[in-house]
Amino acid sequence: MRLENVTCVLTGAAGGIGSALAKALADAGARLVLSGRRGDTLDALAAELAPGAVLASCAGDLTDVSVQDALCHAAQRSEATILINLCGCNAFGLLQEQSPEDVHRLIATNLTAPIQLTQRLLPQLLRQPEAMIVNVGSTFGALGYPGYTVYSASKFGLRGFSEALARELADGPVDVVYVSPRATRTAMNPAAVSALNAELGNTEDEPEKVADAIVDAMRRRARRTGIGWPEKFFSRLNQIVPVVVDKALSRQLPVIKRFALKRSQ
Repeated sequence: MRLENVTCVLTGAAGGIGSALAKALADAGARLVLSGRRGDTLDALAAELAPGAVLASCAGDLTDVSVQDALCHAAQRSEATILINLCGCNAFGLLQEQSPEDVHRLIATNLTAPIQLTQRLLPQLLRQPEAMIVNVGSTFGALGYPGYTVYSASKFGLRGFSEALARELADGPVDVVYVSPRATRTAMNPAAVSALNAELGNTEDEPEKVADAIVDAMRRRARRTGIGWPEKFFSRLNQIVPVVVDKALSRQLPVIKRFALKRSQ
Protein backbone atom coordinates (compact mmCIF):
# COMPACT_ATOMS: atom_id res chain seq x y z
CA MET A 1 0.00 0.00 0.00
CA ARG A 2 1.35 3.38 -1.01
CA LEU A 3 1.03 5.92 1.83
CA GLU A 4 2.36 9.03 0.10
CA ASN A 5 -0.41 11.56 -0.60
CA VAL A 6 -3.21 9.25 0.53
CA THR A 7 -5.73 10.36 3.14
CA CYS A 8 -6.13 8.35 6.33
CA VAL A 9 -8.92 8.66 8.88
CA LEU A 10 -7.29 7.96 12.24
CA THR A 11 -9.48 7.46 15.30
CA GLY A 12 -7.95 7.52 18.77
CA ALA A 13 -5.41 10.05 17.53
CA ALA A 14 -5.19 11.82 20.89
CA GLY A 15 -3.83 8.75 22.71
CA GLY A 16 -0.28 7.49 23.09
CA ILE A 17 -0.29 5.08 20.17
CA GLY A 18 -2.53 7.42 18.17
CA SER A 19 -0.24 10.42 18.35
CA ALA A 20 2.80 8.27 17.54
CA LEU A 21 0.94 6.75 14.58
CA ALA A 22 -0.16 10.18 13.32
CA LYS A 23 3.49 11.27 13.29
CA ALA A 24 4.64 8.09 11.55
CA LEU A 25 1.95 8.43 8.87
CA ALA A 26 2.71 12.11 8.33
CA ASP A 27 6.41 11.28 8.00
CA ALA A 28 5.45 8.71 5.35
CA GLY A 29 3.67 11.43 3.38
CA ALA A 30 0.08 10.65 4.30
CA ARG A 31 -2.59 13.26 4.92
CA LEU A 32 -4.75 12.87 7.99
CA VAL A 33 -8.28 13.28 9.26
CA LEU A 34 -7.89 13.02 13.03
CA SER A 35 -10.45 11.90 15.58
CA GLY A 36 -10.11 11.99 19.34
CA ARG A 37 -12.04 12.82 22.47
CA ARG A 38 -10.38 16.19 23.15
CA GLY A 39 -10.11 18.99 20.64
CA ASP A 40 -7.23 20.74 22.40
CA THR A 41 -5.14 17.55 22.26
CA LEU A 42 -5.88 17.14 18.56
CA ASP A 43 -4.92 20.78 17.93
CA ALA A 44 -1.63 20.31 19.78
CA LEU A 45 -0.88 17.17 17.77
CA ALA A 46 -1.68 18.90 14.48
CA ALA A 47 0.73 21.71 15.40
CA GLU A 48 3.55 19.16 15.76
CA LEU A 49 3.06 17.71 12.29
CA ALA A 50 4.19 19.09 8.96
CA PRO A 51 2.07 21.92 7.52
CA GLY A 52 -0.79 20.49 5.49
CA ALA A 53 -0.54 17.01 7.00
CA VAL A 54 -3.84 17.38 8.87
CA LEU A 55 -6.83 18.06 6.64
CA ALA A 56 -9.45 17.99 9.40
CA SER A 57 -9.95 17.16 13.08
CA CYS A 58 -13.13 15.90 14.74
CA ALA A 59 -13.30 15.94 18.53
CA GLY A 60 -15.75 13.88 20.57
CA ASP A 61 -16.77 10.42 21.71
CA LEU A 62 -17.21 8.09 18.72
CA THR A 63 -19.98 6.21 20.48
CA ASP A 64 -22.03 9.37 19.82
CA VAL A 65 -23.71 9.16 16.41
CA SER A 66 -23.39 12.92 15.87
CA VAL A 67 -19.60 12.64 16.28
CA GLN A 68 -19.58 9.79 13.77
CA ASP A 69 -21.60 12.02 11.41
CA ALA A 70 -18.99 14.79 11.61
CA LEU A 71 -16.10 12.39 11.06
CA CYS A 72 -17.77 10.70 8.10
CA HIS A 73 -18.45 14.07 6.47
CA ALA A 74 -14.82 15.10 6.96
CA ALA A 75 -13.65 11.78 5.50
CA GLN A 76 -15.86 12.22 2.45
CA ARG A 77 -14.74 15.82 1.88
CA SER A 78 -11.11 14.74 2.15
CA GLU A 79 -11.61 11.72 -0.16
CA ALA A 80 -10.15 9.36 2.42
CA THR A 81 -9.05 5.93 1.22
CA ILE A 82 -7.83 4.46 4.54
CA LEU A 83 -9.74 4.05 7.79
CA ILE A 84 -7.74 3.22 10.93
CA ASN A 85 -9.90 2.12 13.86
CA LEU A 86 -7.56 2.72 16.79
CA CYS A 87 -9.91 4.36 19.29
CA GLY A 88 -10.31 2.22 22.40
CA CYS A 89 -10.54 2.13 26.16
CA ASN A 90 -9.68 -0.28 28.94
CA ALA A 91 -10.73 -1.15 32.48
CA PHE A 92 -8.46 -3.45 34.47
CA GLY A 93 -10.25 -5.25 37.30
CA LEU A 94 -12.27 -8.28 38.26
CA LEU A 95 -15.60 -8.65 36.46
CA GLN A 96 -17.71 -8.62 39.63
CA GLU A 97 -16.27 -5.22 40.54
CA GLN A 98 -16.94 -3.52 37.22
CA SER A 99 -20.04 -1.40 36.84
CA PRO A 100 -22.66 -1.86 34.11
CA GLU A 101 -21.44 1.48 32.76
CA ASP A 102 -17.88 0.10 32.47
CA VAL A 103 -19.14 -2.91 30.53
CA HIS A 104 -21.23 -0.79 28.16
CA ARG A 105 -18.41 1.72 27.58
CA LEU A 106 -15.86 -0.97 26.71
CA ILE A 107 -18.09 -2.78 24.23
CA ALA A 108 -19.44 0.43 22.68
CA THR A 109 -16.01 2.01 22.25
CA ASN A 110 -13.89 -1.00 21.32
CA LEU A 111 -16.33 -2.92 19.14
CA THR A 112 -19.60 -1.21 18.26
CA ALA A 113 -18.12 2.15 17.20
CA PRO A 114 -15.48 0.63 14.87
CA ILE A 115 -18.12 -1.57 13.23
CA GLN A 116 -20.49 1.36 12.75
CA LEU A 117 -17.79 3.66 11.38
CA THR A 118 -16.55 0.97 8.99
CA GLN A 119 -20.08 0.31 7.76
CA ARG A 120 -20.71 4.00 7.14
CA LEU A 121 -17.45 4.63 5.27
CA LEU A 122 -17.41 1.38 3.32
CA PRO A 123 -19.37 2.67 0.28
CA GLN A 124 -16.80 5.44 -0.16
CA LEU A 125 -13.87 3.04 0.21
CA LEU A 126 -15.36 0.58 -2.27
CA ARG A 127 -15.45 3.29 -4.94
CA GLN A 128 -11.66 3.71 -4.78
CA PRO A 129 -9.11 1.86 -6.96
CA GLU A 130 -7.48 0.72 -3.72
CA ALA A 131 -8.40 1.30 -0.10
CA MET A 132 -7.79 -0.13 3.35
CA ILE A 133 -9.40 -0.67 6.74
CA VAL A 134 -7.00 -1.11 9.65
CA ASN A 135 -8.38 -2.44 12.93
CA VAL A 136 -6.06 -2.25 15.93
CA GLY A 137 -6.88 -4.97 18.42
CA SER A 138 -4.84 -6.59 21.16
CA THR A 139 -3.05 -9.77 22.19
CA PHE A 140 -6.07 -10.17 24.48
CA GLY A 141 -8.21 -10.49 21.38
CA ALA A 142 -6.76 -13.96 20.91
CA LEU A 143 -5.92 -14.82 24.50
CA GLY A 144 -8.52 -14.19 27.19
CA TYR A 145 -6.76 -12.79 30.24
CA PRO A 146 -7.90 -12.54 33.88
CA GLY A 147 -8.65 -8.97 34.93
CA TYR A 148 -9.54 -8.07 31.33
CA THR A 149 -12.71 -10.08 30.77
CA VAL A 150 -14.82 -7.44 29.03
CA TYR A 151 -11.83 -5.88 27.29
CA SER A 152 -10.89 -9.33 25.96
CA ALA A 153 -14.48 -9.88 24.81
CA SER A 154 -14.45 -6.59 22.88
CA LYS A 155 -11.11 -7.35 21.23
CA PHE A 156 -12.09 -10.94 20.41
CA GLY A 157 -15.10 -9.39 18.69
CA LEU A 158 -12.96 -6.91 16.76
CA ARG A 159 -10.67 -9.72 15.59
CA GLY A 160 -13.66 -11.77 14.42
CA PHE A 161 -15.16 -8.76 12.68
CA SER A 162 -11.86 -8.08 10.89
CA GLU A 163 -11.48 -11.68 9.77
CA ALA A 164 -15.03 -11.97 8.45
CA LEU A 165 -14.88 -8.55 6.75
CA ALA A 166 -11.57 -9.39 5.04
CA ARG A 167 -13.13 -12.53 3.60
CA GLU A 168 -16.28 -10.65 2.59
CA LEU A 169 -14.26 -8.00 0.74
CA ALA A 170 -11.65 -10.34 -0.75
CA ASP A 171 -12.90 -9.80 -4.32
CA GLY A 172 -12.78 -5.98 -4.18
CA PRO A 173 -10.38 -3.06 -3.77
CA VAL A 174 -10.50 -2.81 0.06
CA ASP A 175 -7.86 -4.61 2.11
CA VAL A 176 -8.56 -5.34 5.79
CA VAL A 177 -5.57 -5.30 8.13
CA TYR A 178 -5.74 -6.43 11.76
CA VAL A 179 -2.87 -5.56 14.11
CA SER A 180 -2.69 -6.85 17.69
CA PRO A 181 -0.23 -5.04 19.99
CA ARG A 182 0.81 -6.42 23.37
CA ALA A 183 1.05 -4.23 26.49
CA THR A 184 2.03 -0.69 25.54
CA ARG A 185 3.31 2.08 27.77
CA THR A 186 0.49 4.64 27.51
CA ALA A 187 -1.73 6.65 29.84
CA MET A 188 -4.52 4.12 29.22
CA ASN A 189 -2.72 1.72 31.56
CA PRO A 190 -2.98 2.76 35.23
CA ALA A 191 -0.07 2.40 37.62
CA ALA A 192 -1.44 -0.93 38.89
CA VAL A 193 -1.18 -2.44 35.40
CA SER A 194 2.40 -1.29 34.92
CA ALA A 195 3.30 -2.70 38.34
CA LEU A 196 1.57 -5.99 37.49
CA ASN A 197 3.45 -6.26 34.19
CA ALA A 198 6.73 -5.54 35.96
CA GLU A 199 6.14 -8.25 38.57
CA LEU A 200 5.10 -10.83 35.95
CA GLY A 201 7.93 -9.89 33.61
CA ASN A 202 5.61 -8.74 30.82
CA THR A 203 7.20 -6.36 28.35
CA GLU A 204 5.56 -2.99 27.68
CA ASP A 205 6.33 -1.56 24.26
CA GLU A 206 6.79 2.13 23.54
CA PRO A 207 4.00 3.67 21.44
CA GLU A 208 6.45 4.51 18.67
CA LYS A 209 7.33 0.82 18.23
CA VAL A 210 3.66 -0.07 17.89
CA ALA A 211 3.08 2.78 15.42
CA ASP A 212 5.98 1.62 13.24
CA ALA A 213 4.59 -1.94 13.26
CA ILE A 214 1.16 -0.69 12.16
CA VAL A 215 2.67 1.33 9.31
CA ASP A 216 4.72 -1.68 8.24
CA ALA A 217 1.63 -3.90 8.26
CA MET A 218 -0.19 -1.33 6.13
CA ARG A 219 2.62 -1.18 3.59
CA ARG A 220 2.68 -4.99 3.36
CA ARG A 221 -1.12 -5.29 3.31
CA ALA A 222 -0.66 -7.90 6.04
CA ARG A 223 -4.03 -9.34 6.98
CA ARG A 224 -2.90 -10.37 10.47
CA THR A 225 0.02 -8.95 12.45
CA GLY A 226 0.87 -9.68 16.07
CA ILE A 227 3.40 -7.58 17.96
CA GLY A 228 5.74 -9.04 20.54
CA TRP A 229 7.28 -12.34 21.57
CA PRO A 230 6.31 -14.56 23.44
CA GLU A 231 2.82 -13.01 23.22
CA LYS A 232 2.43 -14.09 19.58
CA PHE A 233 3.43 -17.63 20.50
CA PHE A 234 0.98 -17.87 23.41
CA SER A 235 -1.82 -16.44 21.27
CA ARG A 236 -1.29 -19.18 18.71
CA LEU A 237 -0.87 -21.82 21.40
CA ASN A 238 -4.17 -20.72 22.93
CA GLN A 239 -5.95 -21.56 19.66
CA ILE A 240 -4.42 -25.04 19.46
CA VAL A 241 -4.06 -26.32 23.04
CA PRO A 242 -5.78 -23.80 25.35
CA VAL A 243 -5.38 -26.08 28.34
CA VAL A 244 -1.64 -25.34 28.35
CA VAL A 245 -2.34 -21.63 28.54
CA ASP A 246 -4.98 -22.27 31.22
CA LYS A 247 -2.33 -23.84 33.42
CA ALA A 248 0.22 -21.09 32.80
CA LEU A 249 -2.27 -18.33 33.63
CA SER A 250 -3.55 -20.15 36.71
CA ARG A 251 -0.09 -19.71 38.20
CA GLN A 252 -0.32 -15.95 37.56
CA LEU A 253 -3.85 -15.63 38.92
CA PRO A 254 -2.97 -14.84 42.58
CA VAL A 255 -0.72 -11.97 41.45
CA ILE A 256 -3.31 -10.64 39.00
CA LYS A 257 -6.03 -10.71 41.65
CA ARG A 258 -3.79 -8.96 44.18
CA PHE A 259 -3.20 -6.03 41.84
CA ALA A 260 -6.83 -5.96 40.65
CA LEU A 261 -8.11 -5.81 44.22
CA LYS A 262 -5.50 -3.21 45.20
CA ARG A 263 -6.67 -0.99 42.34
CA SER A 264 -10.31 -1.21 43.47
CA GLN A 265 -9.57 -0.24 47.10
